[in-house]
Amino acid sequence: MAEPALETIALSRFFGGLAAVSNVSLECAVGEVHAVIGPNGAGKSTLINMLSGDLPPSSGKIVVRGQEVAGLAADRISRLGVGRSYQKTNVFLPFTAFENARLAAQSRLASSMRFLRPADAYREVNAAAERALAQAGLEEKGQVPVLALSHGEQRQVEIAMALATDPSILLLDEPLAGMGADESSRIVALLKKLSGDHAILLVEHDMDAVFAVADTLTVMVNGTVLESGTPEHIRASKAVQEAYLGGDEAHV
Repeated sequence: MAEPALETIALSRFFGGLAAVSNVSLECAVGEVHAVIGPNGAGKSTLINMLSGDLPPSSGKIVVRGQEVAGLAADRISRLGVGRSYQKTNVFLPFTAFENARLAAQSRLASSMRFLRPADAYREVNAAAERALAQAGLEEKGQVPVLALSHGEQRQVEIAMALATDPSILLLDEPLAGMGADESSRIVALLKKLSGDHAILLVEHDMDAVFAVADTLTVMVNGTVLESGTPEHIRASKAVQEAYLGGDEAHV
């Protein structure tokens, strides 16, 4: 079993007296897609926001490649090799796909906030952007303004932006939201490809996609882990069927 690239230990987040996430422990290794599923309000987005540093935990540990990171700022966690996408597509619509990826790659430069040097002069940044677009399957769309791309392609641009920061861990929050069957299939194939070199923690509502791509599933209900295991284990779980999947095994 590979060592986990990402691990949480008894992770919790409280808002006043409400436990949005309570005592959640999970692991994700490079080469693995670990999907977190559950109904609305289960705590999935709160969990991923803690992992990325967008929200500090109330208690518990987050370990990234052996280093405790709970409570660190998002930019520090990102520099340790954690990239993420958001529920709502977070891209610069007037810019081309390449320009979006280049901006993300440029954030890794020590001089990223110096604006007098032309962006085209940074060869290593441009190479990283081209590499990320190719990884995301957008090598033919680099010079297209993002606003002219389909919804699915815009999601791919967001993934390319994450890849341009050279992460070993990807946190993907509902990357298939709003997609049709063809676009969903394309993203599933992309995630399978990316999992070879990354640890992927995936929050998703599309159950067909989840069971097609995930190696491990964690089911959350009311902020806690109901069940965790292989897709086959989750399919067979009566507790999961009753609490989340409607009590009908045919839906799993």
